Amino acid sequence: MKAVLQERFGPPDFLRLQEVDRPRAGAGQVLVRVHAAALNPYDWHMMRGDPYAARLMGGMGLSRPKCRVAGIDAAGVVEAVGAGAGGLRPGTPVLGFCAGAFAEYACATAELVVPKPERLSFEQAAAVPMGAVTALRGIRTVGRVRAGQRVLVNGAGGGVGTFAVQIAAGLDAEVTGVCSAGSTELVRSLGAAHVIDYAREDFTDGRARYDVILDNVGNLPPGRLRRVLTPTGVLVANGGGSPGRVFGAIGSMLQLAAVNAVTRHSLRPITPATPGGPAHEDLLAVTALIQAGQVTPVIGRTYSLADTAEAMRHVEEGHSRGKTVITVR
Repeated sequence: MKAVLQERFGPPDFLRLQEVDRPRAGAGQVLVRVHAAALNPYDWHMMRGDPYAARLMGGMGLSRPKCRVAGIDAAGVVEAVGAGAGGLRPGTPVLGFCAGAFAEYACATAELVVPKPERLSFEQAAAVPMGAVTALRGIRTVGRVRAGQRVLVNGAGGGVGTFAVQIAAGLDAEVTGVCSAGSTELVRSLGAAHVIDYAREDFTDGRARYDVILDNVGNLPPGRLRRVLTPTGVLVANGGGSPGRVFGAIGSMLQLAAVNAVTRHSLRPITPATPGGPAHEDLLAVTALIQAGQVTPVIGRTYSLADTAEAMRHVEEGHSRGKTVITVR
């Protein structure tokens, strides 16, 4: 089968499309014939080996990538089922976290894939796992958004932000989206009551206050964001703008903990939506919202499997509109 390999940490140029053996589903796993895969900031962190602290913690490998085949988010059809992987049968269209998603076939823990909503194409379905689960956790689980609250989503035009705006609007919150000028109409169409072009307006100037802020960008210090929180407001940090390549998001979490100790506001990080964490219930929740027509994935660009390195460069620039997707077959 064809697969995109990363033999060592480094830039997108290190990614290679090669022929490799097809993986086999082990106990508790399913083998997925991949139709599409999506890219996330997580993927380029894994590609670069950033932050270094994650290498020491065993999250990505110490001197070279732990998983030779890149990619996590995938959608496709179950090809085979390993022992003890109940609930899914060959031929079932699925989406979820598949280690080595940038390939024609990938294995996944059975609990980390769920049936694909019928209304989605495979490209749309591939855009769901990490982005939608992270948004759901940020808005519903961590932010605890309720009807009537004022919610601001910073980075509203990106992969997580486009899901977050829809989820918050679906909870009957009054949503303000912060994005680039090129995404303002998109964000408004997703349910935002107000849209701010960050290049023309400073949303931290204090003219409006918010019950919940979901920060997907991390380009502003917590103290500045706290200015526009209500007295009991919540700042939800999605790990962006991590301080340096050594500690990454771990450093951001430590910063939030330090600020939390001296402020009445609540500053909370999102538990990352990764293939190693509990995600089954969250995947079911977001696919239910999608099936009900309340949430629709936004795809900014699509690439072929052979152009994965180019797609990774685009995502690494940090200005992706919606999700960037790889069409595999």
